Amino acid sequence: MELRQLQYTLQIAEERNFSRAADKLHIAQPSLSQQLSKLEQELGVKLFQRNTSTVELTYAGESFIEHAQKIMDAVKELRQEMDDISQLRAGRVVIGSMPITGSHLLPYVLPAFKAAYPEIEIILREDTSLNLEKLTAGGGTDLSLLSLPLQEPTLTYEPIGEEPIDLAVPPQHPLASKDTDQSGVSLKLLKDEPFIVLKKGQGFRKITIDLCRQAGFEPNVVFESNNIETVQSLVAAGMGVTLVPHFIARAKRSELIPAYLPLTDPAPSRTLVIAYRKGRYLSKAAEAFIETFKRTLAERYSS
Repeated sequence: MELRQLQYTLQIAEERNFSRAADKLHIAQPSLSQQLSKLEQELGVKLFQRNTSTVELTYAGESFIEHAQKIMDAVKELRQEMDDISQLRAGRVVIGSMPITGSHLLPYVLPAFKAAYPEIEIILREDTSLNLEKLTAGGGTDLSLLSLPLQEPTLTYEPIGEEPIDLAVPPQHPLASKDTDQSGVSLKLLKDEPFIVLKKGQGFRKITIDLCRQAGFEPNVVFESNNIETVQSLVAAGMGVTLVPHFIARAKRSELIPAYLPLTDPAPSRTLVIAYRKGRYLSKAAEAFIETFKRTLAERYSS
């Protein structure tokens, strides 16, 4: 049994298709089939049930994939540990980030990290929070910037900051003209308001819906978008109200700017975290990135 055979088998299991797996591995499909047959002969079991259009794991295949993934993870971690020992600060960190949250925080974090660790390569992968959790659980990222609660049970995390959640209303809204900057607005007052929210699959949508329910009402969702910037612009145009993470609300770069008001009774917030797979070895570079993120966030938003 060879490591490359484990890699090939894992790729077939992920793609459920020999042709796509061969393309991802950059080898010819006959070579891939030959290596799998050789492995199955050595093991004395069939790992896949081949159908006309798809490939399905057998019972033995499911067990094999579980152990093969652990072996490949161990090999990767061994190589990373040896790299840390031999090169100290040299290395690479693959970071996952929610696009909008990352666009407001990473421009401050990444330059600080690069200045302190110029030899470490950073690779950024942006996606929705749900997809990022799956990507991180599967080893596609070393770390991911997410917010609680996490849905993926194989992930653990380190908190990096507590972010207040603001209310965004049209500039002409009655609440915008009141002196609420100090006292704040209770979510209970919004039960009859039209809401504009993010689409399903984005973590902050769930936070918004849950907070409304905790306040005793189901939000009247009149429009959904994949982009929080679009949501804010639609609010500014008078189509409804929404909840906005405070760090994002601070970045008023659009001509269409809502009125932002603090919430109270109680004041809601979300916890930003750096998530990674449970039991995964964190390289020195990854640990340094977490510490840099925490420090930069504290310095910039401590006021």
